[in-house]
Amino acid sequence: MNTVGISNLRRSMVAAMGAVALGLAAASSQARAGAYDDFFRAVKIDDAKAVASLLARGLDPNLIEPERGETGLIMALRADSMKVFETLLKSKQIDLEVKAFNGDNALMMAAYKGNLPAVEALIEQGAEINKTGWTPLHYAAFVGNNDIVKLLLDKSAYIDAESPNKTTPIMMAARAGHILTVKLLLDEGADATLKNDAGMTAIDFANKYEFKDIAEGLTFRLRKAGKLQ
Repeated sequence: MNTVGISNLRRSMVAAMGAVALGLAAASSQARAGAYDDFFRAVKIDDAKAVASLLARGLDPNLIEPERGETGLIMALRADSMKVFETLLKSKQIDLEVKAFNGDNALMMAAYKGNLPAVEALIEQGAEINKTGWTPLHYAAFVGNNDIVKLLLDKSAYIDAESPNKTTPIMMAARAGHILTVKLLLDEGADATLKNDAGMTAIDFANKYEFKDIAEGLTFRLRKAGKLQ
């Protein structure tokens, strides 16, 4: 074979190898996309077996879905997919502190859903209880779950944590009308005289949302403590 023929053969071989490489890359990309879709589909329907299989094949347990920016762990809690939640929690690569687009993490979602077993499991696994901005305690107070509120406080949650606009957990409880949660927070030392950026106290929230019993109870307690004229 002459020089020209050899050169043409080499070019043909390079082109063929390139096509094969492109084909393999495309197949790999499609496989990853398929696994991604399969993962979040399995999370939504609480298919722990499918999730475990995908993780065993090396899928990242901290993948983020595009709509809310949630990880599988956060989505599992929101969807009450507790079998998947338990499976993901066992993964050595799981990151408990990943935040969704709105700033929520797994512990915050568990608190918002009033899911005490999930809150306990996350804390045992090392989830951070205190954070800047909205906290699990804000959410537990808002939904009026006293068991979770008490657990978080027992684990050193900051009782007067401030949201980005300085709203505190007791304000959230008053806003939602949870009188027993307001009492629990007050008994545990919450400062009901604090104001948020709008100048509102827990009493103001109770009055605004027409929970007169809470407003009257807070007013009585603050006056008795000499904190309100």
